[in-house]
Amino acid sequence: MRDIKWTDTERHIARRAYDAALESALARIMSTFKAKAAAASQPSDMWAVEDYLGRSRRQVDETFDYRYSQLLLVFARLIQERHLEEAQLAGLSEEKLATIRSMLSRGR
Repeated sequence: MRDIKWTDTERHIARRAYDAALESALARIMSTFKAKAAAASQPSDMWAVEDYLGRSRRQVDETFDYRYSQLLLVFARLIQERHLEEAQLAGLSEEKLATIRSMLSRGR
């Protein structure tokens, strides 16, 4: 996947989709964090919230990789995790979309 060429238009579409997916993932984490923090009633509950945030941070760092050589794989994963819809990638070449679809079909 390293030799995939991206047009300026595709780069713009990819950045917009990536940013929307990241915002979606962070909103879910924030919502869960707030619920866990609000439910905390003992000092030990604070550490459970901290553990949740640490795991979530690592997952975001592992998932969101904006290197063009990795983006198709990242987009497939984000679609699978429901942070992104294929429609948000409209405008990418059919070859790129077919690659993403192929990755999704193997992952299900």
